[in-house]
Amino acid sequence: MTRKTVRIAMNGVTGRMGYRQHLVRSILALRDQGGLDLGDGTTLWPEPVLVGRREHALRTLAERHGLEHWSTDLDAVLADPDVDLYFDAQVTSAREEAIRKAITAGKHVYTEKPTATGLDGALELARLAHAKGVKHGVVQDKLFLPGLLKLKRLIDGGFFGRILSVRGEFGYWVFEGDWQPAQRPSWNYRAEDGGGIVVDMFPHWEYVLHELFGRVTSVQALTTTHVPQRWDEQGKPYDATADDAAYGVFELEGGAVAQINSSWAVRVNRDELVEFQVDGTEGSAVAGLRDCRVQHRSATPKPVWNPDIPAAYSFRDQWQEVPDNAEFDNGFKAQWELFLRHVYTDAPYRWDLLAGARGVQLAELGLKSSAEGRRLDVPEISL
Repeated sequence: MTRKTVRIAMNGVTGRMGYRQHLVRSILALRDQGGLDLGDGTTLWPEPVLVGRREHALRTLAERHGLEHWSTDLDAVLADPDVDLYFDAQVTSAREEAIRKAITAGKHVYTEKPTATGLDGALELARLAHAKGVKHGVVQDKLFLPGLLKLKRLIDGGFFGRILSVRGEFGYWVFEGDWQPAQRPSWNYRAEDGGGIVVDMFPHWEYVLHELFGRVTSVQALTTTHVPQRWDEQGKPYDATADDAAYGVFELEGGAVAQINSSWAVRVNRDELVEFQVDGTEGSAVAGLRDCRVQHRSATPKPVWNPDIPAAYSFRDQWQEVPDNAEFDNGFKAQWELFLRHVYTDAPYRWDLLAGARGVQLAELGLKSSAEGRRLDVPEISL
């Protein structure tokens, strides 16, 4: 067995998502399992190079995990010929410029979404990467959730018949930061810093809908800022200038309609933080992060509206759990493995910067729809 060391510049891993999911649960987890077996006698050994602006934070992370390489100089890291791949988990406003630098330096690129602050920038990155001939991928982690993998199994098996509608509920209460610390960084609630739930979540909904049910052909959205004042990490009050809730209706290619509510100002009264209900002519399903329940046409009860008497049964008990039937690895790690195979064995990989641009496009059109109070078509984009 030959071991090939792959040096990966990881920018933004001092943040919550970059650290937990990408560094610890993906790259370090791959090292813990002995590397990634490519199946041809070669094992990839990922060697992260931590990149960021805060020297102390980088040094602390490196020492905590026994890593040798870190730097606050992105340009120097990208100029290093031993660095093969660039990963970006920075704040959205800083991502586009850094990715452009990495592509120009000839590095393969893997990045969180959104890939840019606007569609023009996102498309420019996709076209630049294509022209440069580098491999590129965008994190689309929701597709690898056990609940959605079970849902895809149902779709592929024809369980639903003709799919009629998709209804999604996502969100939870993010504390304002005054008497309890907020669970999310304060920049998420400042539009000038690239914050907002539409910019954050509509790219997720684009790829979930696109991959499972059909391309989004139109969007009608209403956005709002339910909580206008919050407190930052230093306990100082600030005006929340970004949307913290969005209510969207999406028409899909093939005729299905999706309605998805996204909110950081909602208290959870459902089984999981995100749930999708899919209704079809032959059956329905409710899928969350991990679980999925179904109700087939042949087993559908016959509810009768009668508000004068209490319900004699539990509607939830009339659904059947979909079994795991497989072991599900961490979704971020699973996608990292696919992208690394794509880079080093040319294995297929379709979640590229053009797919990322579709997510940016939907967010941009969602915000425009809300501002103008009308439904907007979502045109197809290409290189």
